[in-house]
Amino acid sequence: MFSLEIECDPDDRDFLVAELWEHGCAGIVELDARRVRAFFEDGARRDALLQMYPGSAFRVEEQRDWVQSARDLLQPMEVGRRFYLVPAWRDDPAPAGRFRIAVNPGLAFGTGLHESTQLCMEALEDYLRPGMGMLDVGAGSGILARAAQLLGAERIYACDIDHVAVEIAGKGGLPNRFIGSVDAVASGSMDVVVANINPEVILQLAPDLLRVRRDGGVLLASGLERNEVEMVKAALPAPPREIREKGNWALIVA
Repeated sequence: MFSLEIECDPDDRDFLVAELWEHGCAGIVELDARRVRAFFEDGARRDALLQMYPGSAFRVEEQRDWVQSARDLLQPMEVGRRFYLVPAWRDDPAPAGRFRIAVNPGLAFGTGLHESTQLCMEALEDYLRPGMGMLDVGAGSGILARAAQLLGAERIYACDIDHVAVEIAGKGGLPNRFIGSVDAVASGSMDVVVANINPEVILQLAPDLLRVRRDGGVLLASGLERNEVEMVKAALPAPPREIREKGNWALIVA
């Protein structure tokens, strides 16, 4: 067995993890915000992987169950006041008063491990009420739509331009999912719009993200680093209702 230590931008970490699983990775350890170590069996195409990730550090590993070692690092976690995220291979029950959500890290962006996803889940607790309509733009694994479902949203729609992500979200029991984006949604139809993407895409989609809200509705925009907040605020027609931060990440409530 061998491993590659790969550097990446924090914004791209979850996408890198998903890509590594697709290339046959046997396990992944996130060393810090900018480095991951990916483990591969000896039969993996080492030269091709080194070309794919130039600058990565190669290391021969001792023989042990690296899949289990990587899984052991992922523990259940409480998010916000209501949620309990559990790796899919564990059977830990949720504490009293919390909703249990099984997550499978590596399949698509949105496992709940990332601070921006946690910010969105915490904001949903405060802004989503039973019976409301919710749209998750760039849904990834669908974890935010699932959270809205547990909080009592009546109409939930999840969209992504990645057909694999839409398929994964469907396995999580989300019926109203589609390949596409917010431009396919009717104006004034949603109480809560969530976009946990990145600042460039949020800026591009801002007119439609605001268009689909009902009067009095909110936009929860995340996937932003703290130093990117002002850039996104400038694209909004009015000052945000609030800005939340967790680590180096931020969420805008518009």
